[in-house]
Amino acid sequence: MTTDHLKSPIPEVHHDELLFDGGEKDNHVTGAHPDIQRFSAEEQKKILRRIDWRILPIVGAVYFISIMDRNNLGSAAIAGMTKDLELSVGMRYSILTLSFFPTYILFELPSTVVIRWITPRWHLSTICLTWGVLLIIMGFLNDWKDMVGLRVILGFLEAGFFPGCMYFLSTWYTRYEMHKRYSLWYFMGSCASAFAGILAYGLMQMDGLQGLAGWRWIFIMEGVITLIIAIVAYAVLVGFPESNKRYYKFLNDAEVKFVLARINADREDAELKEAFSLKRYFAHGLDWKLWAFALIFCMTLIVTYSFAYFLPIILQQRMGFSIAAAQCLIAPPYFTAGLWMFVTGWIGDRYKMRAPILLFHGVLACIGLPLMAFTKNNGSMYFGAFLSTVAVNANIPCIMAYQANNIRGHWKRAFSSALFVGMGGVGGIAGSLVFRSKDAPGYLPGIIACIVSQGIMIAILVVTSLIFMRENRKADAGQVVIEGLPGFRYTI
Repeated sequence: MTTDHLKSPIPEVHHDELLFDGGEKDNHVTGAHPDIQRFSAEEQKKILRRIDWRILPIVGAVYFISIMDRNNLGSAAIAGMTKDLELSVGMRYSILTLSFFPTYILFELPSTVVIRWITPRWHLSTICLTWGVLLIIMGFLNDWKDMVGLRVILGFLEAGFFPGCMYFLSTWYTRYEMHKRYSLWYFMGSCASAFAGILAYGLMQMDGLQGLAGWRWIFIMEGVITLIIAIVAYAVLVGFPESNKRYYKFLNDAEVKFVLARINADREDAELKEAFSLKRYFAHGLDWKLWAFALIFCMTLIVTYSFAYFLPIILQQRMGFSIAAAQCLIAPPYFTAGLWMFVTGWIGDRYKMRAPILLFHGVLACIGLPLMAFTKNNGSMYFGAFLSTVAVNANIPCIMAYQANNIRGHWKRAFSSALFVGMGGVGGIAGSLVFRSKDAPGYLPGIIACIVSQGIMIAILVVTSLIFMRENRKADAGQVVIEGLPGFRYTI
C-alpha cells in the first residue's frame, strides 16, 4: 500500500538510499525555489551526507549508551544483584524495573518544549552526563529501596531523551528520509542491547576488585562510559536547522537555507512560526491519530521492554543456560534486528510505505511468541525469542516514521513525540510486570500477554490505515484538506 506523499502544487521529493557511503540516488529536491536550485544534485547529496555524518553518529551513540544503561538491570540481576539486594523477595525486582517509568511518562510532554528553549546540544548532553553520574552511584548502593529512588530520577532524566531525539531528527529531514535515519539511529540501540550482555559478562570478571561485586562494576564502568559520551555529545551536537547558529563550520548560510527550503517543499513546516502556547500545545491531544500512533508504540514496547528486562532471566531459568551463555545469547537477535530494521527502513522510504512493514512484523512476533510459550525444545524456544525480538525491535523505527510522516507543524510534532514516547513508557510499565517471579520458570502468562499486545497493535494499525486510505480518497476528490495543507496525503 503506497500513497503519493504530496500532490501539486508542492514539488516532488526523491529519496532512495542511505547517504553515509554516498550511495543515495536522486536524493535531491526538485523545485522552483532558488535556495534549492542554487545547488546541483551532487552538491545536494554532499550537504545531506554532511548532515548525516554530523547528527546521526552522535545521537546514535547517546542512544546506544541509553539502551545499554537501561538494559543493565537484567544483566546485573543474574550477576549477583538479586542476591545482594534481596530482589527475589515478593515483587521487588518488578518494582525496581517499573520504578523508572512514572517519571519517564510524566515528564515526556514538558521535555519537548524544553529542548526548544535550551537547544538539543545542551538538552541531550546534560541528560547524558547526569544519568552517567547516577549509574556510578548505583554501583555503591546496598539497599534495594535506594536503587528504586535512583531509577525514579533516571526516568525523569531519560524522559527528555527519546522524544527529544525523535523531534530533533524530524526537523532536519524530509518525510521519506526519516525511516532510514530512524532505523540507523535505533540500530545503535539494538547494537547496545546486543553488546550489553557481552560487556556485562566482561565487567562481571572484575568481581572482587577493590572489594566490589561484579554487578557493581557493571554500573560503575557503564557510568564512566556514559560520562565520556556526554562530553563528546556536547562538543559535536548542533541545534535546529532554523537557528542560524554556526557550529564549527558545519553549514554555511546558503546551505542552511537549502535545508529549510527542501523541508518546506516537503511539508511546509521548516520554521517555528508560532510562539509556544500551553493551550494550543495540549489541543493537539484532541487529534485521534496521535493516540493511535502512541497506542501502536505502547503495544510494541510491552514486548521490547519485557524482553530487555527478562530475556536473560528466561534464558537462564526456562532454557537452563549458564549465566555466561544467557548473557551472550541475547546478542544475536538484537544484532539481527538492527540489520533487519535498516533493510526495512530502506524499503519503507523507497516505496513510501509503513503499514505493510508494521503488519508483517506484528505477524512475525505472533509466530515467535507461541514458540517460546508452547514448545519444550531449547532450540525452538530460542528461535521463537529470536523471531519475536527481531520483529518488535524492527517495528520501532517504522512506527516512528509512520507517526512523523502523517503530522505537520513544530508544536504538533513536539506534542506527538512526547505523547508517543510517554505511551511507550506505559508499555514499559506493563512490560516490567508481565513476567512475574511466581510464574517462573515458564512465564506462560507473560508470554501470552505479549501475544495479546501484538494482536491489539495489529488491530489498531489496520483500522488507522483504512481511515487514512479513505481520507486520501476524499482529499483526491477535493472534499477535505489533510493537516491543513492542500496536497498533503497520509502515508500508509
